[in-house]
Amino acid sequence: MQLFYKIFLALFIVFIGINLYVIEWDLGFWNEENAKFIFSMSAGILGIIIVFVLHTMSRLAASKK
Repeated sequence: MQLFYKIFLALFIVFIGINLYVIEWDLGFWNEENAKFIFSMSAGILGIIIVFVLHTMSRLAASKK
């Protein structure tokens, strides 16, 4: 995995961890106050998926050469 992908992977994992920490679990997962953290966490998860897709595509492109 290239350094570029590793940096973003670590950044997204830290981002998700912070959002899990600040969610107020006693209010409920779908409460209005938690909505901004849920959206941020889902963006982090989507970012991780995109990093893995880009890494896979770069490996496939390198193997065809």
